[in-house]
Amino acid sequence: MSKERIILGIDPGTTIMGFGLIKIVNKKMEFLQLNELQLSKYDNHYQKLKIIFERTIELIETHHPDEIAIEAPFFGKNVQSMLKLGRAQGVAMAAGLSRDIPITEYEPKKIKMAITGNGNASKEQVAKMLQQLLGLKELPKNLDSTDGLAAAVCHFFNSGKVIGEKSYTGWDAFVKNNEDRVKK
Repeated sequence: MSKERIILGIDPGTTIMGFGLIKIVNKKMEFLQLNELQLSKYDNHYQKLKIIFERTIELIETHHPDEIAIEAPFFGKNVQSMLKLGRAQGVAMAAGLSRDIPITEYEPKKIKMAITGNGNASKEQVAKMLQQLLGLKELPKNLDSTDGLAAAVCHFFNSGKVIGEKSYTGWDAFVKNNEDRVKK
């Protein structure tokens, strides 16, 4: 009996949210989809967050992923950008958690390392390796979607290994692992 599962990978952003889906059948990856959500046409940050949440729910309802892998925000110098990126990641996570889908967060370097063997690889190198691994005919113009796909593939490669990534199976697990962030 073959065991199938679908992994949704998300590269959160408030300008472009990239995502990719893979199906695992008998421990082999099959490419399903990659795309991006263009958010630059919206001026209101809260409207962008609402659209990220709604699109993530739509992806969940359409593809029924068993797991979600999401790229963790990297630490930059611009605090406002980090705050916006964290919010984008948070609403995407909330969408998955609202449907009781386990979520695993991966650092960008870990994703690059899993795909290319080099934690400092460029977006182009990651995209080319994904093209080879999954037999993609062509790559998209923007590589945010391949970053989302890379998160899904990284999760597949790390299945069964717990090495420092954060994983949540629902609100209760999230609260338990983040008691310092809960207002009482």
